[in-house]
Amino acid sequence: MNTLRASVRPVCEYHFGWGDNTIETASSGKGLRAALVLECARAVGGHPDGAVPAAVAVELIHNASLIHDDIIDGDPVRRDRPTIWAAFDVPSAILAGDALFFLAMQVVGDCPAPAAGELVRAAQRLIEGEHADVRFETDCDITLSQCVTMARDKTAALLECACVLGALCGGADLERSRILGRFGAHLGMAFQLVDDLLDIWGDQETTGKQVGSDLRRRKISLPVVAALASDTDAGHRLAHLYRTAAGNLTDEQITEATHYVEKSGARAWALREVDRELRSAILCLQTIVPGAAEAGALTALTALIGDRLP
Repeated sequence: MNTLRASVRPVCEYHFGWGDNTIETASSGKGLRAALVLECARAVGGHPDGAVPAAVAVELIHNASLIHDDIIDGDPVRRDRPTIWAAFDVPSAILAGDALFFLAMQVVGDCPAPAAGELVRAAQRLIEGEHADVRFETDCDITLSQCVTMARDKTAALLECACVLGALCGGADLERSRILGRFGAHLGMAFQLVDDLLDIWGDQETTGKQVGSDLRRRKISLPVVAALASDTDAGHRLAHLYRTAAGNLTDEQITEATHYVEKSGARAWALREVDRELRSAILCLQTIVPGAAEAGALTALTALIGDRLP
């Protein structure tokens, strides 16, 4: 972070909760992606210390995307604090996100040769997923297949990349690293499903964000699209509510929408999908890391995602 110019560094440090004693200490996030990098390096027989640059690069990309995502979504709170655009201004937030993207590319230069290309491809997929998220934001005609593809690009791609980079830094070849990447891809889909469920049925103490913010904006998410595609009375009522509401939903309408999503069977569907993705992740892990000791931390991270379910 010290390599950033003084003009943008304080804004980036604010995002991470650093460098300002006048504000309450903030959580710097879950660190899941960095943990995946380090533990994948260990799982293939390497030392986590050699994977630290890759872990930093992945976290920088992730946090850059969060900064931009908060602007796009208009979310004023993250990690129980005002987001950058709310605390400073939109131009400062855009430039801070850009700075973190480029800093990540600088840091990944210290990793094995294929790593930079893998990170660039993951970042491109992330941007494609974000663009689809904006394009389909309130589109009640989006298919479940389109929504799943969007989630794979927006969320799962970077977790997949984290596992690939960790394995590369641990000494695995690219083919073996990409097999471990499939573990991360399944983990990423489970993570997105859990996040979508938490937005509807979680609480702010758990998420650090305003619960129901996606529903309030009539935004598309995996459970919402599953409800819209369910061909149930509740799904039809949800579609009518989304299409006819004037602007953001009221608190009463959010309660109504929540009921429709659950009544349609979409919550149950999402819970089944989380379980399926986590089971698939474990199967991929066992294929490439058969030893229980080597896979222990990655197995624990998998369980941790399931433990977040509301």
